[in-house]
Amino acid sequence: MPKKDPCQRQACEIQKCLQANKYIESRCADVIEEMRKCCVIHTSEESVCCSGFAREQAAAEKKT
Repeated sequence: MPKKDPCQRQACEIQKCLQANKYIESRCADVIEEMRKCCVIHTSEESVCCSGFAREQAAAEKKT
């Protein structure tokens, strides 16, 4: 049985928030930040949910 993604709950919360707020990201900033925090904590683990956040962080690090 595959291991449950450690940030799956936060990913689902983002989807719920976006759907409830007509996909206006600014209205879900707090939920998105919780996802980022989860992805930082679980950087050493394989997380499909965090793949987009990992690319975002890598792009930000390249700019600095």
